[in-house]
Amino acid sequence: MDKYILDKNFVPYLNEANITEAVSRIASSINVDYADKIPLFIAILNGSFIFAADLYKKINVPSEISFVKLSSYAGTQSSGSVTTTIGLDVAINARDIIIIEDIVDTGKTLTTFIAALKKEGPSSIRVCALLHKQEATTHPIPIDYLGFTIPNLFVVGYGLDYNGFGRNLKGIHQLKES
Repeated sequence: MDKYILDKNFVPYLNEANITEAVSRIASSINVDYADKIPLFIAILNGSFIFAADLYKKINVPSEISFVKLSSYAGTQSSGSVTTTIGLDVAINARDIIIIEDIVDTGKTLTTFIAALKKEGPSSIRVCALLHKQEATTHPIPIDYLGFTIPNLFVVGYGLDYNGFGRNLKGIHQLKES
């Protein structure tokens, strides 16, 4: 079913069942990989909040979660730099970090964030993303836990937005071509 958000029309791309299966698969891998560790999950707001919540409910190893809000835009244009608008409230030195991201596009924001984290001396940093637009990536980074590789589509739902709207859609919808 088409969804109209502001002035755009979106059509279904990934349904709720597809997403739930991917979240379960990712959580199972993390639970195995971190069976003898205590990871610190860092969710990048705003887009990853639904994915992070669903994922974290399936994590059964001792762990913590924190949140950061990063910005690389001024208005509708990229500023060319990444700034932290809400920072970490926990120390990460000697910690095993798992970054939770909704979607990896160009990779610029994540590359910059990882470089900043490395200065704080964590034991390890891994990346967990629900979606990866491999065709759009200009700053390649390893994604250790991935839900889906998608084409270079504009998508909304399950935390992803169009001008702040559409995050509450249960599935993921793509922009309908005119």
